Amino acid sequence: MGSTSSCCVSSSPKLRRNAHSRLESHNPEPELSREDTGCNLQHISDRENVDELNMEYNPSDHPRASTIFLSKSQPDVELSSKNVREKRKSLFINHLTHIDESKRGSRRRKHSSCSTIFLDDNTVSQPNLKFTIKCVSLAIYYHIKNRDTDGGMQQDIFDEKLHPLSKSEVPSDYDKHDPEQKQIYRFVRTLFSAAQLTAECAIVTLVYVERLLTYADIDIGPGNWKRMLLGAILLASKVWDDQAVWNVDYCQILKDITVEDMNELERQFLELLQFNINVPSSVYAKYYFDLRSLSETNNLSFPLEPLSQDKAQRLEAISRLCDDKYKDARRAGKKRSASVDNLVGVRWVPAILS
Repeated sequence: MGSTSSCCVSSSPKLRRNAHSRLESHNPEPELSREDTGCNLQHISDRENVDELNMEYNPSDHPRASTIFLSKSQPDVELSSKNVREKRKSLFINHLTHIDESKRGSRRRKHSSCSTIFLDDNTVSQPNLKFTIKCVSLAIYYHIKNRDTDGGMQQDIFDEKLHPLSKSEVPSDYDKHDPEQKQIYRFVRTLFSAAQLTAECAIVTLVYVERLLTYADIDIGPGNWKRMLLGAILLASKVWDDQAVWNVDYCQILKDITVEDMNELERQFLELLQFNINVPSSVYAKYYFDLRSLSETNNLSFPLEPLSQDKAQRLEAISRLCDDKYKDARRAGKKRSASVDNLVGVRWVPAILS
């Protein structure tokens, strides 16, 4: 308290101590304006939440922005509430089991019970590969079907007429007819099966496609969807998988494409993405759950299987491990203090309020 550097002395607004310990009046210096100091920095309150202004246009960057494919699919699912209830499948009941009954030919729906539990083999950390590819193909299908009429800007690198994927002649009306969902699924499934890619890579592929459409202001259509998907899959496999597939490996899958073409496709894809290949976990989870919503709306239910004994034991082991981690975190976070040296432990007693 008696030190000259104490806050009681240095904080005095009128007096200050000089080198000879004599008090003299303190004349406050005039405040310099922001222009005089040459500092034109924007106030922090003006700089916060700048990206939120464009949040609805960047669903691949912000977890709270709605995905484009889900909004594109809305015009095709405007059904009555009764039909929607009939088409949507609950995640807690078993899928429809077809019974071969010659007399009645009826359907029987099995529910979970105390003895049998039906679960789908699909989680956000380990999605089902087959049905994830189906959902991604369905999302691309809605992108193409409900695309904007103007089409946005055109990129030659994605044009199948200029850069064909096969030596067969491209028809003159290649960009006029929309592909079916099954055609898109077969194309994606072929690449994923040959390259042995994971289901998580399919979700990241969809994120890159929507990021490309947003950043480059282009639209996906019948004449460029294959090369767009090829570039997104190529990039997603290198970002997500530890042992990525090389560009030359895709030339073994697509026999008529060259390595130079694959390299140029990857380079321009990265430039159009502005080299932003980061996919936050919150964005990944949003796309996963939106794909599940899309599958329920389009009656594309995930396969439900009975819970086996081995799977139940694995789930129990995982739950027990998570429970132990939670208990250890609680013990580490609990603050304990003792002022007696020989105090053995802390005893908790109930407090009496009078």
